[in-house]
Amino acid sequence: MLEMAVNGRHVYEVSIYNKEVRAMVKENQHHHFFDDQWADIHIRNVTAHDEGEAVSIISKRFPTEDGFVIEQIMESNL
Repeated sequence: MLEMAVNGRHVYEVSIYNKEVRAMVKENQHHHFFDDQWADIHIRNVTAHDEGEAVSIISKRFPTEDGFVIEQIMESNL
């Protein structure tokens, strides 16, 4: 989803995957809840005031307790 920077906020591109799904796919198994595609990197755009807020937002949507890993976060040039 394309997001635009507004009111002093910036757009960050967050690269995320699920380590549990990745491990299971390597063993030719499937996660009971998440699709196999979560073994690969997904890029999500997040609008936030700073990188810390972007991490907080994405972590609420994709919690580390569920196996999600933020591989990279960078400010977008949008």
